[in-house]
Amino acid sequence: MRHARGTPVHLAALLMLLTVPGEQGVAQSLSGFAVRKAEQLLRDKHSCLGCHRLKGEGGQLAPALDDVRGRRDAAYIAAIVSDPQRLKPGVSMPRVRMPASERALIVRYLGGDPTRIEVPPGALSPVAPSPTAPDGKGLYAQWCAGCHGTTGMGDGPNAQALPVPPARHHDADAMRWRSDDALFDTIEAGGAIMNRHHRMPAFGGTLTTPQIRALVAYIRTLCRCQGPAWSRDGGPP
Repeated sequence: MRHARGTPVHLAALLMLLTVPGEQGVAQSLSGFAVRKAEQLLRDKHSCLGCHRLKGEGGQLAPALDDVRGRRDAAYIAAIVSDPQRLKPGVSMPRVRMPASERALIVRYLGGDPTRIEVPPGALSPVAPSPTAPDGKGLYAQWCAGCHGTTGMGDGPNAQALPVPPARHHDADAMRWRSDDALFDTIEAGGAIMNRHHRMPAFGGTLTTPQIRALVAYIRTLCRCQGPAWSRDGGPP
């Protein structure tokens, strides 16, 4: 069966499925379903909108995602989503762990070319450790202060843009109930794994274990407290 102009019906239907007319800043080759899925992944599963904005929602620490395809080419978009540190060493953007299929969809949604992603699924690219002990204060200023504030008061420039207030690391009454292991796991794996908000990023794909431990130690200097006695070496069982 063919249309009057000779286009096979099944081909015409496929073209309609893959085309999303009128969507500004969205990869035009995606179906409406794929567009909605990509936006839901960005909004409700991954931590991207903790720093970036999309359609008026999200953080204010990084460029908005609505028009990234107009500012960056397809190869750049794929590379920055795949491994930010490999593309721009030192950039304050952690590598988000996600299935390869979700990464490819998000890359396409943003206007990138998923075939240009060269990092194997699950590969990590931690920030190279310095020859001396990690600087917890410097790491906190780079990776945490934007939301938690420079002194851990929860008053960083991005705090008001978050759906839930960031933790107040300066607050001893709150922090003394959190073990060092809980702090480590939250930094390493993100808020969602600790039943907190998913827009708290996971830094385990970017920071090394010594660097995360240095951050935990620095948080203890901000609250001037230790975790619960049961969680400390030598504490009661």
